[in-house]
Amino acid sequence: MGAWDAVAGRVADGATVEFRPTGSSMVPLIRSRQRVVVAPVDPTKLKTGDIVLARVAGTVYLHLVSAVDPARKRVQISNNRGRVNGWTGHDRVFGICTTVDGVPRVGAADKTRAA
Repeated sequence: MGAWDAVAGRVADGATVEFRPTGSSMVPLIRSRQRVVVAPVDPTKLKTGDIVLARVAGTVYLHLVSAVDPARKRVQISNNRGRVNGWTGHDRVFGICTTVDGVPRVGAADKTRAA
């Protein structure tokens, strides 16, 4: 199990987690090593543009919701560079990014769920 899987497991279990992801796929929304807070999410409330922690085809990503399909209870996950990771079910969306370097993400707090 990798570090991302461990973080996803903690969030899935109801924990709010703070960490510093690396990489450039989410620039300028999240830069490498910026501190993010991810809280458990109610996936039925997700909208395009939300940043979520989700598993797509076996890999865990902290990426954008690029489309929603409420009828099939799934969301499409993409990075901020135009690459689509794919569709994933609500049961594989673990959390929503609520803050980046202490700055709240607009609307994210309204989509969190209690443990």
